[in-house]
Amino acid sequence: MRRDDLCLYLGPDDRAELQALVADRNTPRKLVWRAEIVLATSDGHGTFEIMRRAKTSKPTVWRWQERYLDAGVAGLKRDKTRPSRVPPLPRETRLKVIAKTVQESPSNATHWSRSLMAEAVGISPSSVGRIWAEAGLKPHQTKGFKVSNDPLFEEKVTDIVGLYLDPPERAVVLCVDEKSQIQALDRTQPGLPLKKGRAATMTHDYKRHGTTTLFAALDVKSGVVIGECLPRHRAREFLKFLRRIDRAVLGPRDVHLVLDNYATHKTPEVQAWLAKHPRFKLHFTPTSASWLNLVERFFAEITTRRIRRGSYSSVDDLETAIYDYLLQHNAKPKPFVWAKSADDILKRERRALNALDEIRGNR
Repeated sequence: MRRDDLCLYLGPDDRAELQALVADRNTPRKLVWRAEIVLATSDGHGTFEIMRRAKTSKPTVWRWQERYLDAGVAGLKRDKTRPSRVPPLPRETRLKVIAKTVQESPSNATHWSRSLMAEAVGISPSSVGRIWAEAGLKPHQTKGFKVSNDPLFEEKVTDIVGLYLDPPERAVVLCVDEKSQIQALDRTQPGLPLKKGRAATMTHDYKRHGTTTLFAALDVKSGVVIGECLPRHRAREFLKFLRRIDRAVLGPRDVHLVLDNYATHKTPEVQAWLAKHPRFKLHFTPTSASWLNLVERFFAEITTRRIRRGSYSSVDDLETAIYDYLLQHNAKPKPFVWAKSADDILKRERRALNALDEIRGNR
């Protein structure tokens, strides 16, 4: 039997599925013309007519007719895999690339690139990229870290995490900090708006119109933030903010403040004020552990959503934007939920210290 005389029976289910693929605008084009070839063959059209309809060659028509006869509709949906003409790299070469990436550094750079590794091992840069992808290695990236050396780290973590997970009754837990040196930056030219295929633009240069400092106290339970913008962040401004908190939190509830070890939080003036207000109890985070203060999460949000991409013609303009954000945040507050227990944090800290000790020992 000649190919031009091919008779193909198409069951009702297969026909309905192929017609649906042709009608669906999201179907890939190559799958559409495969379905059209099979449908036209079932309708009794000859090879040349099918070629005209599908706008393809005679061998292609024959190939997908045979594929349907062999594997049905599922066979049309997958491309036939072809063996690579390039032989796979030896296992020894892959292990060598991984070992050099992890254990060594190039002589003229701080880290490996694909081209540097390819030159060192004698393979192509694309092969290096595939080996790194399979091994999950990304030598071009680094991740910052800082292990606290506070001798009271365990005691402070246990204390603060205990406040988050099991706050005392009839008390308010507030995370307090200052976001200092917020600049009122005014772009020198207006940027272009967002459009299809193009991100919104912003000039790299700007005019400075001064700075402000945002004092913030995050209520751990409700998510409400007490905020105030002040020109500086000295002990005088911190005392002013403490008085603001004292007015905002109605007595006789105790007020537990989680804050960092900044010097202005411990001056004699602050200590004298705290002595006159015994309901205020301070809990200091360990050194190099600002992540333990939940208000930092709020600072990250206001920076990303309101400050960073804004353009402000004056400090007053900047502060107006900050107060507007605080107003909208407090209208629908959402608390940040602390999930890690103190034991989990301390275990990770010990692992990090052990890893650092091992690295120091190998030097």
